[in-house]
Amino acid sequence: MSQDSWSTALYEKNHAFVWQYGESLLELLVPKAGEQILDLGCGTGQLTAKIAESGAFVHGIDSSLSMISTARANYPQINFAVADARDFQVEVPLDAVFSNAVLHWIKEPEAAINCVAKALKPGGRFVAEFGGKGNVGAIVRAILSVLSEIGCKEPQALNPWYFPSIGEYAGLLEKQGFEVGYAVLFVSAALGEDRPTLLEGGSAGMVNWIQMFAGGFLSGLSDDVRSHVIRTVEERLRSVLYCDENWSADYRRIRIVAVKKSD
Repeated sequence: MSQDSWSTALYEKNHAFVWQYGESLLELLVPKAGEQILDLGCGTGQLTAKIAESGAFVHGIDSSLSMISTARANYPQINFAVADARDFQVEVPLDAVFSNAVLHWIKEPEAAINCVAKALKPGGRFVAEFGGKGNVGAIVRAILSVLSEIGCKEPQALNPWYFPSIGEYAGLLEKQGFEVGYAVLFVSAALGEDRPTLLEGGSAGMVNWIQMFAGGFLSGLSDDVRSHVIRTVEERLRSVLYCDENWSADYRRIRIVAVKKSD
């Protein structure tokens, strides 16, 4: 899915949990006054602004022009730019790169890690949270099942996400000169609580979520077929992820803190 197909208004209104859960990730970043920090995949800028409150010199990049436009409007005092996580460059070496809920959209993880490594000073830190192995597994299985039933060939090829295990991603970091000091898998974005993550929107929560984040599976479908798929997926998930007139998503999140080794 093209990320510029996202509605930033709906993102901020119905999916604020994406950045709100990421606030606690700042406790691992521990930004300090005067540090040079990049927010990689900054979205509409809420966490970038939180980092700036520390006195650090922070700037944010995102591949979506609509996200960056909204971030600039939200926080005009912060430097935001459109850039791709797979080939960005920075003007001065950084003390830290921070990334929340972004790296699972990057299906070329080695390219993103390489850019982060080149951007950091020796001893610089990379602090990230993103979808881990098995993330939204029930939702993905339901979507793939319905797409197969309507005759879609190889629906897995439409999957827009990369959900690695801790071991897989830590290995990729180590190959590019990082030392992984912290790595953990949360079964929920709610930081270890053994329950799925509540979606906003009440009874419309799952439809909103699919339309916002899972559009890559539905590309090329007519409006009628797309609507049929979404509603069928919703019904199949009802017994699993719907309770008390609210929907949840079965999130699994990886958190990583890695340090760039000195040459």
